[in-house]
Amino acid sequence: MYRVFLERSAEKDLKRLSAEIHDRVIAAIRALGQNPRPPDCRKLAGSKNDWRIRVGDYRVIYEIADTIRIVRVNRVRHRREVYR
Repeated sequence: MYRVFLERSAEKDLKRLSAEIHDRVIAAIRALGQNPRPPDCRKLAGSKNDWRIRVGDYRVIYEIADTIRIVRVNRVRHRREVYR
């Protein structure tokens, strides 16, 4: 079991989402506590611990710290702007 933390930037991103997408993203983030590397996740190139999951057209960017069992969510944005 991993603890999931939201960075302030991720909290702000979540507030901007519509209610339907917000609920889907929250469910995906909660599931990261059980399995931080679900089958559809990808490791981001050029970083040690950054991963991403897809939730429709949105991407959740997060870090995994296995030694202390923490998942830290950094960003939740639309796919066209998340990597900028």
